[in-house]
Amino acid sequence: MSDRPVERNPFGHVDLRVRDVEEALAFYEAWLPALGFTEPYQGAEWKVFATTGELPATAYFAFVESREHAPNENRIAFRASGRAEVDRVAALVAEAGATELSGPKEMPYGPDYYAVFFADPSGNRFEVYHRLAG
Repeated sequence: MSDRPVERNPFGHVDLRVRDVEEALAFYEAWLPALGFTEPYQGAEWKVFATTGELPATAYFAFVESREHAPNENRIAFRASGRAEVDRVAALVAEAGATELSGPKEMPYGPDYYAVFFADPSGNRFEVYHRLAG
């Protein structure tokens, strides 16, 4: 066994279910590129937004239609580079029709924790946040 640390991406991918893939595609096209998911791969079933690089090594966000999908209490959170990025994504998701929109606002989770919370058209919950390290 090597003493060299293993290099790994802390984020690999998300595979999400949505009730209506066309409705979801329009919603995600509006804001995922703002977070660096700029490379679309649209297959017959799966819709994918990846960061730059080659699949499957690059991080990606994917979704597929599941008409019986029911949202739950889970939340997927994306870290933003700063408050301005949180504000920008908040405006994009609001314009795209996000539901359960809350913020952007300061939260008591740590120093300078600033976030927007929202849900997609299928009820899947998200957060985009910025906080100071430490």
